[in-house]
Amino acid sequence: MYWSINLVILIFVIVCALGAIYVKDLLATAILFGAYSFMMCLLWAIMGAVDVAFTEASVGAGVSTVFFAAAVFRTSRRTKD
Repeated sequence: MYWSINLVILIFVIVCALGAIYVKDLLATAILFGAYSFMMCLLWAIMGAVDVAFTEASVGAGVSTVFFAAAVFRTSRRTKD
């Protein structure tokens, strides 16, 4: 049962990572990065590394996403490409 949950979350991690690479909108990229960090947090928690999961949730999904979104609002949202 755990391998199927791990596989689904791993697929979400890969989709979030590829989406963050290919999306042109910077705010969408920041949100996808936050989703990627949250999915990694779930993977760490399922694997039993609760301390790493807590750090990933607080730093990766929390603080970094807020900083990225704040930086996006101070710049233009779309790239010139």
